[in-house]
Amino acid sequence: MAADIPTLTQFNLAEGDDGYLLEIGGSDGAVLRVAASAEQIDAIIEALDALLSDEDDAVDGFDDAD
Repeated sequence: MAADIPTLTQFNLAEGDDGYLLEIGGSDGAVLRVAASAEQIDAIIEALDALLSDEDDAVDGFDDAD
């Protein structure tokens, strides 16, 4: 990653009356708070799952080459 991009230091997800509240903090001390719907949280979960599944497939493929 680029040197000017803070690293993740905080991640919180809380359920509220109208959906969810995401808090994401960086090493620079900044905290981003956003409201998210259940559908948006599902989309985030699916995107992370797809990304992690792709990484697992790459690792599995490498192991098969041994």
